[in-house]
Amino acid sequence: MEEVFVQKELNGGYCNSLTQYSRFLTREVNIGDVPMGGLNPIRIQSMTTTDTMDTIGTVEQTIRMVNSGCEYVRITAPSIKEAENLANIKKELRYRGYNVPLVADIHFTPNAAESAARIVEKVRVNPGNYADKKKFESIEYTQHAYQAELDRIYKKFIPLVKICKEYGTAMRIGTNHGSLSDRIMSHYGDTPRGMVESAMEFIRMCEDQNYYNLVISMKASNTQVMVQAYRLLVETMVKEGMNYPLHLGVTEAGDGEDGRIKSAVGIGTLLEDGLGDTIRVSLTEDPEFEAPVAKAMALRYEKRALTSDVNPDREQITIKNLPYQPYEYNRRITAPVQHIGGHEHPIVMLDVSKENLKDPYFLTAVGYKYSAGLDKYNMADQACDLVYLGDALPSFSFPGNLKQIYNYQTWLNLKDKNNCHPLMSYAEYHAAVVKDAQLNLVHIDANEAVDLSRLKDKDNVVLVLETFAEHGMAAQRAFFVRLLNDKIQLPVIIKRTYPDLNADNLMLYAATDLGALFTDGLGDGTWISAAENVGLALVNSTSFGILQATRTRISKTEYISCPSCGRTLFDLQETTQLIRSRTDHLKGIKIGIMGCIVNGPGEMADADYGYVGTGPGKITLYRGKEVVKKNVNADRALDDLIDLIKEDGKWVYVS
Repeated sequence: MEEVFVQKELNGGYCNSLTQYSRFLTREVNIGDVPMGGLNPIRIQSMTTTDTMDTIGTVEQTIRMVNSGCEYVRITAPSIKEAENLANIKKELRYRGYNVPLVADIHFTPNAAESAARIVEKVRVNPGNYADKKKFESIEYTQHAYQAELDRIYKKFIPLVKICKEYGTAMRIGTNHGSLSDRIMSHYGDTPRGMVESAMEFIRMCEDQNYYNLVISMKASNTQVMVQAYRLLVETMVKEGMNYPLHLGVTEAGDGEDGRIKSAVGIGTLLEDGLGDTIRVSLTEDPEFEAPVAKAMALRYEKRALTSDVNPDREQITIKNLPYQPYEYNRRITAPVQHIGGHEHPIVMLDVSKENLKDPYFLTAVGYKYSAGLDKYNMADQACDLVYLGDALPSFSFPGNLKQIYNYQTWLNLKDKNNCHPLMSYAEYHAAVVKDAQLNLVHIDANEAVDLSRLKDKDNVVLVLETFAEHGMAAQRAFFVRLLNDKIQLPVIIKRTYPDLNADNLMLYAATDLGALFTDGLGDGTWISAAENVGLALVNSTSFGILQATRTRISKTEYISCPSCGRTLFDLQETTQLIRSRTDHLKGIKIGIMGCIVNGPGEMADADYGYVGTGPGKITLYRGKEVVKKNVNADRALDDLIDLIKEDGKWVYVS
């Protein structure tokens, strides 16, 4: 094997510090003239949605993608004819002055992959689909039978490896959670470990041929699974002396605000860990809208690498000395205080101190719609739990189930303290003669040197953990590590302030910073503070969106919708919006909307219902992984999906 720089191993795992930013250094891989990995910038990739046989349409869409910031363009090649047409697409792009590296996306067709590898700069193969099978069969394997299957796959896969080696073509081994083969599922289950082993089998085959021009991905629509799989992959690679570049992405993230938040939770968590060399944001939108989102995330870490906010007093924590398991989700154990912590879902807290506190209608933005005629509030599914008023006093009565938080001195002087609670500093709390018998919020900076043992046994204290550090998530994670090591079970509301961000970047940064902690089971509430021009409604929806994306609090319907590609058999954007318009009141239900069978039942493994294109004008409906109706006419399919939900007793009628 040629010499490879591998991050030093520490007790069997990679040693990136998790309390200050450091990038996991991977080997450099050349994708045409645009290298990735190593010390190169984090690269941006996206995928065309046109029919690959439409040369001009694909070229023009590719140009729009490149102009929006895309550095590698992926094009689907479902059969050999599309693979061969990649030569025409490449020629036309070069004629127009665009030398962008092309990536051929292959699933079931080795001959298409072998043809494409002679044309494009990179080929993507999915181990679950390439020379393996997915029929949801549980198979008992002896060791000999399992090895025989690997030998069979090796014979089918190696011709592609040899072609890539001969032509200098890179390869992405892209495992998808939803398309693990029956062989892997039977042996490892539907798990992050199964995803890792699926990729590792193919990596070992490549190395057996002395081929190392590899990029690896571990994609899933479930952000927890995705994060755990990438972390396991890196640990496994390091143990075997590998450090291949990582391509990050959340599959079927959806569209709009939901798609951006979900992508940022998964991708951002790993970027915070120092992992990731390319990014693909998969939105159910035109592909040129994906690159700017990915670029906004990547740019944050290019700047991060140039700054340092290292606290010399902070213990340098690595993934191997964490007091919790980073490869599976377990919520930190806390003692509940007033429905915060314990087994209660994480709460949402918002700052309303600058709102018009003479007008009860402003609360509509945070989920409480006031009816003047009835003098009552109607509570929405995304209604916040606590509001901070600071020193400002409202001139109307708040909803009974919305707790009001005041600065300590203001709270002391309230005549009616019902449903009102104080926020105080650590020093104020210990100096206070009068405290709230029910709930005291104690504000602490993550870098603040405080004696946590003085709070250990308090049964009416919730911490508000804030940070202003450049790598603030790591500072807050280090604080949680202290709490875990000291066995302090106080609930914690995670606070982040973004005074200078616009709405788009607020969603991405907050989803990364808070989402990374909630993905690891840390945190009992959110408190996002933003510039006034961002708007209270967006801060509220972002807070709930982060909790939804981390699967820690479900407040709405979730749509696992793919971003479309040349295989798609209907207009995904239009269909997704139509399905959303009739089902977005079904809180807690997950609906998978897939353009074709490639990302069909497997990728919908996490969904309750599935809507999958199976032919021109034809849709197949799923309940989980089970086919319920095949080849339904598209004009009837949504009604049949709704009938299926009603049949299961999960339909909610809107009054």
